[in-house]
Amino acid sequence: MQSAAASEEQQVKRRLVYGRHVGRGLTPYQEDLLRTALPALKLDLSQHAPQPLAALFGEGVQDVWLEIGFGGGEHLAWQAQNHPGVGLIGCEPFVRGVAGLVKRLAEDGIGAVRIHDDDARFALEWLPEASIGRVFVLFPDPWPKKRHRKRRLLNPDVLSMLARAMREGAVLRFATDIQDYAEMVEEHMAARSDFEPCPGLLRERPADWPVTRYEQKAIAAGRSCRLYAFARV
Repeated sequence: MQSAAASEEQQVKRRLVYGRHVGRGLTPYQEDLLRTALPALKLDLSQHAPQPLAALFGEGVQDVWLEIGFGGGEHLAWQAQNHPGVGLIGCEPFVRGVAGLVKRLAEDGIGAVRIHDDDARFALEWLPEASIGRVFVLFPDPWPKKRHRKRRLLNPDVLSMLARAMREGAVLRFATDIQDYAEMVEEHMAARSDFEPCPGLLRERPADWPVTRYEQKAIAAGRSCRLYAFARV
């Protein structure tokens, strides 16, 4: 039987998110929103997920989508505004990003959004099987140094967690401006039988795939952006 100390150590390792969690430069308004508005938006992982998952958002929501690493929240907010029948779950451990999204939601009156402000793997474990209709992983931290590449998000373990949570036909959208990250994901996906590429989806960029602020910066800096779509099969 596993000792309590060993179990606690395992939890600490699983909870490790590389980088800074602490927000700097928050305005008093953002700090107030984090105190007053965020609690009602947070996923409560201590409770079982509702069945169906769309019940998390109330009436009028027929599908649930997930964005991991939403940054400042502009893409997630855009999707919520343009798909009123969809509930959005966003995962982002960094305080400034969470504050940015909460501010957007409050100012634009956007509903049907829930936030997980910790390691996305905990949310993936909490989600019911086959409950997610679309996943976005857009320009995740590239961890460019070779010794840090094990920290990249879309590794085989996380892909397996996504496959469990996504329903058949659900689509994972992935974007990066780092060539070897793109090649790594291509290699991982080629070895899997639970995802297949959707090249037809990207012959012409979908109208509901807006250009994010980060993508604009990457293009302005002369970096080539690679967009992918993979279907759960």
